Order: sequence, then structure tokens, then C-alpha cells
Amino acid sequence: MPMSPTNFTIPQSIHRRILGHLTFLYGAERAPALMEQLHTILTQFRRRGSRLPEPDTSQPSSGAGVASLTSSRVGGERPPSHECLTERDVVLITYGDQVTEPGKPPLQTLAEVLEEYVEDVITGVHILPFFPYSSDDGFSIVDYTAVSPELGTWADIECLGRRFRLMFDAVINHVSAQSEWFQEFVKGNPEFAEYFITVEKGVDLSQVVRPRALPLLTPVQTAHGERLVWTTFSIDQIDLNFAHPDVLLKIVEILLFYVEQGCQIIRLDAIAYLWKRIGTSCIHLEETHRVVKLFRAILDAVAPHVIIITETNVPHQENVSYFGDGADEAQMVYQFSLPPLVLNAFHSGSARHLSRWAATLEKPSNTTAFFNFLASHDGVGVRPAEGILSPSEIQGLVERTLAHGGLVSYKTDADGTRSVYELNISYFDALSDPNGPESLDLQARRFLASQAIMLAMAGVPGIYVHSLFGSRSHHAGVKRTGQYRSINREKFDRGPLEEALADASSLRHKLLYPYLHLIGVRKAQRAFHPNGGQQVIPGNEALFTLLRTSPDGGERILCVHNVSDMAQPFQADLKALHIRHSGTLRNVISGAAYAASEGDDLALTIGPYQVLWLQPYVPGEAT
Repeated sequence: MPMSPTNFTIPQSIHRRILGHLTFLYGAERAPALMEQLHTILTQFRRRGSRLPEPDTSQPSSGAGVASLTSSRVGGERPPSHECLTERDVVLITYGDQVTEPGKPPLQTLAEVLEEYVEDVITGVHILPFFPYSSDDGFSIVDYTAVSPELGTWADIECLGRRFRLMFDAVINHVSAQSEWFQEFVKGNPEFAEYFITVEKGVDLSQVVRPRALPLLTPVQTAHGERLVWTTFSIDQIDLNFAHPDVLLKIVEILLFYVEQGCQIIRLDAIAYLWKRIGTSCIHLEETHRVVKLFRAILDAVAPHVIIITETNVPHQENVSYFGDGADEAQMVYQFSLPPLVLNAFHSGSARHLSRWAATLEKPSNTTAFFNFLASHDGVGVRPAEGILSPSEIQGLVERTLAHGGLVSYKTDADGTRSVYELNISYFDALSDPNGPESLDLQARRFLASQAIMLAMAGVPGIYVHSLFGSRSHHAGVKRTGQYRSINREKFDRGPLEEALADASSLRHKLLYPYLHLIGVRKAQRAFHPNGGQQVIPGNEALFTLLRTSPDGGERILCVHNVSDMAQPFQADLKALHIRHSGTLRNVISGAAYAASEGDDLALTIGPYQVLWLQPYVPGEAT
């Protein structure tokens, strides 16, 4: 019998989890009262949520996951009823005003363009912050609960949600200096007195890890005099004080509001810096992990169809720590090491580092998944390559970026020196010199090979709109804003965009349609399931080779990617790889057939930047 919202009870096992986190964060004395406040918030949420699925109290207390969660997505294609994420899931990353035209709200135009070009292929859309904001292209939010009037309305978001599974940003480390919360703090409103972190002059903050080469503290004139407030990212982005429980409760209400608006994946932006404790690095603190685990427990209780993904642009082991024990923290984490390692592979013509790293990848459970991506609205982070690439190899990425017309952003280290933080360049230009002599077709083939690697790897693909639609670096944007990240944030006018897509000689045409084909092929193969097996096959270092296996072991695909500009020999023992065949393998991308030369031995020549996804050939099967 469906649970009555008015009589909503948090399952006992989840209640213990939530109370445990509150006790750790705020102490045993305050935790029970906070638990009561949370229960009221959750009961009100369930009372309002007539369209929400009922929590499945028959499931284990670990809550929702990749394979154990009953899907209730609104938009996109539905996976089997027992699965939340499958090989069919592909997320497009885009701004709400990515495509504009006169006389129409950008969110409506975006919906129309996506429906026309990608709806049959893309299943999810990550709409980058679409709220009123004051800086950083949306990541300095003025009002968490409103859609920016320049973009459209909540009805437009709902319309997108009928077609696609939606990911929203929870930019909760900081708010805009123009937000009501901070303005009330400045005015001396006691309700907001502890919403932000203030520090006395002279306090030693030298241990704090800095993601920017900017001051950590910003002086602000308030009704009570000058205060030094904590600003991790910029003077316009004021860090919230989660040590004050009212902030936590307010953010919980906001996250649940997003769920009510159709959000099925919550992206916790810059979450690693959330909790501050003076005398520490203020990154990855246990308190931060406990907040994420608290969010997870809350969603397990009232909205188990919602997935948490953490955005932490840090070295790999730090990044995957946000999986928790595999059942109690984020269901997905960004695969931040992938973009710089793929660049290194194509720059050097060797997949050695990429292959060694990929061979070590493990996720703690089948209720977690990597979010694989190569480009995003930010630059290519190099910190996630630390310990995998040598300092000289990272410097090689920097030099190649600059040679290709890109820019480099730095952070301040604990000793006061600067080090490279990210490469600011479109991923297409990062791979190919825009002023070089190579043909556009060769550059396109190289780029598509890089994307095929990302699509082949275990996890859920996240594709930035400028990769799918074939964009180069946007230097005019940097000149206009003075911000390096604008180089990869160009916005489209609908008319010229569609003209380019109709022009077979244009870069946009040469990338979009082959890319959509790759995605479609991937979606049709059960071996690419996020919970499917992934084995890195050693051999020729110019080739990045994976064996992907479906979760039930019934389907296998041998994925071979040439990262070099020369033809390369490839050999494989199909028997050793447990690939049963009738003497022929088929490239599921092109339909071409390849014969095993002698029994189970496969010997091929892989062309420059060629990609083969090989599957045992079944006579009469459609190609």
C-alpha cells in the first residue's frame, strides 16, 4: 500500500544514518532537535510530491544505486525496470542559453534544437546553472529557487524534463555577493549572522588548499564594521558556513525543491571545499564527506530515484573517495583524470599512461558509476594527472595548449608559489593545431577517436555541447569577458548553427553526425553497461584496447583505438579473451568484417586514428 505523506516515517536504518551524521557534524546535544526539523522538512516534501515515486522500503537500507534502483525517469528512454543507469544513458552538458534566436526564450530554443538533432540519441541533459547570477557564467547564484528570466521559466525546464533526464547544479559551496542571504548579512540581520565564514586578521590560513591564485579572504563593510569573509573562488562568490545548521537545513530544502522541479541527478559543484576548519587544508574534510552522506541518506529516504554526482577536480584517489563505501555517498563521480590522459595519449602517440591508469580503475560497488567526460564548461584540469604523468609530461600539455592558441590557469600553493590548475582551450583545438597544415578530415578523425575512447569506457558518458557540435576555441569570448574559461563557452545563434550543420564541408557537420552514430552504436551494445566488465588489453602502446563485457557475461566487445598518426599492428588471442566466434568479427561501428587469421588468432592493421569495436559476427545480423 502506498505510504501516506501525512504519516511519512523515515525507515529506521536510514534514520540511524541521518542521526549519526548530524551527531558527527553538530554534536549529540543538538542532533535530536535537528533530526526533528529534518523530519518536518521531509514530511512536507512528501506531502507536496504527488508526482514522486514512493520510497521502496523493501530495498536494502543502502538505498538507490546503479543496478538496484527502480527507475522513475520522466524524460529520455526507459531502461529495464530494475535499473537506473544502463548503456543507453548519455548526458549532454549545456548552458540554458546555449542556442538563441530572436523572440523566443533560450530554454525553448534549446529544447527545439535538441529535439531536432539529438533526442533519439541523448537521454539526459545537464543544464548548467540557469538561476539568476552575478558572475562566473552562472556559478555565482543570486537566487537558488528561480529560473533566470533571460532564459525562461520553470515551465520550460519541465518541458525539457519530459524529453530528457535532467541534471541540475547544486552550487552550494558559495552564493553571490548580491544574493539576499549575503545582503542581509551585510545589513546585520541576526538571522543571517552565521550564514558566512568570517576570520580575524592575522589568523594563519597557510594550510588551506587554494584552487585559485586569488585572495582567500575578502574585506566587506557590514553594519557591524569591516569583516573578512571567506571567498574560495572569487570576491563575488561568498562561501557558506555549513557549521551553522540553519545553512544545512536551508540547503536540504533547496535540493528537495530541485527534485520537485524534475531534477533526477544532483551535481554537487566544488563540493570538496564545502566545510572549513581552520588549521587544516579545508579540502576533503570528513565533515564534507558527512554532508554528502547526509544528502544521500535523505534522498534515499524520500527520493531514491535521484542520483548524486560529485564534482571534485583533484587527483584520482581523492576524487573517488566520494563514492564512500559504495552505498552511502555519491552514486557517480566525474572521471577527472580521463581528459588530460587522453590528451597525453594523442599528443605522444602512446596510450601507455592511459592504459596503465585505466587498468587500475575500480568502483566500490555496482551501485556506483564513473561519469566519463573529456570536455566541460571548465578547462582541462591537470591536477587529476598528478602521480600518473610526470611533471615534464604535464608541462608538455601546457606547451601544446599554448602552441594551439589556448590559455593556462594557475592556483596558489601552500608555499605561495603558483602551479598549473587547468588548460583553457576547446578539446578539439587541444588535439589539433588550428593553424597547422593537417586536413580538417584528419583532425576530425583524431577527435572522434578520442571521443570513442570515452564512450567505450565503463561508466556514463558526459558530452559537452561544444564537443558534440564541433566548436573551436572562442577567443572573442575571452577578449570580451577577460575570463580564460570563456574560451570554451561560446553561445550559438540558431540560424548560423543550423546552416553549418547542413553544410557537409563544415567542422560542425563532420563531427555531429559521426559522433551521434558512435553514441547510437554504443547504446545498442549491452557490453557497454556501466556495470559491465572492463579489461585493459596490453600490447602495442599506440593502441588503447579494452575488452568490455556485459553484466551477465553474454556479450563481449573488443575495443581498439589507435592514438597515433601511423598504421599500427594489432594482435589478439581470442580464446584467451574468452571471445567465442565463428571465424569472423564485425566492427559494430562500420559493419566491416574481419577474419581471425588462424583459429583464435586475430591479426590486423589499425589505420591512423582508426577505431574498431569488434564483436563476434553472426551471419544475417543487421550491420
